[in-house]
Amino acid sequence: MKISYIHTDAYQVTCEQWVRQLKDISKILVGSLIVLGLTACGGGSGSSGPVSPTPTTPVATPSAPAMNDFMFMASQNTQLDETLRGVITGDKIFLRTPEVIDIGNLAATFVIEGETVTINGNEQVSGVTTNDFSQPVTYTITNSAGTSKQYTVEVMQFTGLPVINLTTDNGNAITNRDDYTTGTVSVFGNGVVSDLDKMTMEIRGRGNSTWGMPKKPYQMKLSSKREFLDMENDKKWLFLAEYADKTMLRNQIAYEMGYLSDLAWTTDSEFAEVFLNEEYQGTYHITQKVEEGSDRVDLGDNGFLLEIDQFDRLDPDDVYFETGTFLINIKEPSLEENDSQYQFITRLLFEFEQALYSSSFADPNNGYAQFIDIDSFIDWYLISEITKNVDSRFFSSIYFHVIPGEKIKMGPLWDFDLAFGNVDYADPEFPEGFWIKDNPWYARLFQDPNFVNLVQARFEYYNNNRNYLLNKIDEYAEKLRYAQAENDAIWQTIGVYVWPNPVVLDTYEEEVARLKSWFNTRMDWLDIALGDL
Repeated sequence: MKISYIHTDAYQVTCEQWVRQLKDISKILVGSLIVLGLTACGGGSGSSGPVSPTPTTPVATPSAPAMNDFMFMASQNTQLDETLRGVITGDKIFLRTPEVIDIGNLAATFVIEGETVTINGNEQVSGVTTNDFSQPVTYTITNSAGTSKQYTVEVMQFTGLPVINLTTDNGNAITNRDDYTTGTVSVFGNGVVSDLDKMTMEIRGRGNSTWGMPKKPYQMKLSSKREFLDMENDKKWLFLAEYADKTMLRNQIAYEMGYLSDLAWTTDSEFAEVFLNEEYQGTYHITQKVEEGSDRVDLGDNGFLLEIDQFDRLDPDDVYFETGTFLINIKEPSLEENDSQYQFITRLLFEFEQALYSSSFADPNNGYAQFIDIDSFIDWYLISEITKNVDSRFFSSIYFHVIPGEKIKMGPLWDFDLAFGNVDYADPEFPEGFWIKDNPWYARLFQDPNFVNLVQARFEYYNNNRNYLLNKIDEYAEKLRYAQAENDAIWQTIGVYVWPNPVVLDTYEEEVARLKSWFNTRMDWLDIALGDL
């Protein structure tokens, strides 16, 4: 018989020897296993050796509670035309409706990590349980270990701004600035301001150059005095279109400076979405009107509200007079030319200018100081100079007021949509250079060293509030985040030339950035230039 070999590195064995060795090894292994089995079971010769623990299956740790998806499905909410999916950021969930709808009874569909979902202890069923989302709603998700996490859901209606619904009788158009059109107005406050139930009103066009723009400004007169957008009771309210100011912020930031000042009154305002006969008109800046009133320009029983104006801007029934320097339009009260009130105010302004341009003009007793409230003249000057408002040098909307027996006060502020470098036909395009200082009254006042010192000291106050005002720009820009997009969707001004914009930028964010940059550069320049006077 042929003999086979298995070769190793150290030696060789025959097949028969190899088989015998395997049998011996097998016997040893079987015996060892038997001994180990008896030991493990506590058996064998009464042995009391240690018992090995019985292996157990590990218990899985539950996942941390989490909201993975959240939405309002159109198929489960008849008030929706399309499904709204929430944006989950940390413990916040945000949704925005494309229009104003009833959000008081919405069913949410959600996907979670966890065992239960509750609101104030009430279990929620995805796609079934309805809730009122007109205020933030907090969901609590709990897993099997009892660990919970909360998510707050906020639903924004349309742009988040109040919504004004104007309805004219028979759907009549608002065609001019002279004739009122009758109708009704109501306000959905959208959680920002109080609602206003439908009430009767009249509305007409307003403005000068702004009336010729595609987006029309309006004046509305309510049938009775009411709070409007939480502003104080009154009848007349202005709808500023802010068409030429693509940021829609320039007037508002001028007002913010007015609130910082000691001027007697600065208009209150609120941004709102406007619908006219159920058609969206865009975002408007709603303000109080510059007029006499205890909650507006307080003139007492016999005061005067006056405006430096131009012939071609006068209405047929305006009463005005001319000094040696300006045309003065008497805005309040209504009076007849050459009556006693007319003679009083024309004489007062004549005497003021006579003192202002006299050789003793800086004399505190016999000069201009006997006629004017210097603090108001300085505040009005600085706000107008900081913003470099193109109209405020000598053209229009230069308001001042006086009560007989008191001094002339400058203000209120008005018409700053072409301020902050928003003009292409004059030097105010640029942040460098004086502008209002060349107003004839102010040019003379700046010849008094005491007036200059007071201006320099007061400028520091505004400069110290620079960051406050920059933050206000950011705050209002964020408030208009969705509104500006909806407004531009119908008026399409972003990225195209609109008179008299000096630059054309492609985004709203760039427009806001330019406003801030211009303001910063302007303050830096004035800080040096005023200090050098």
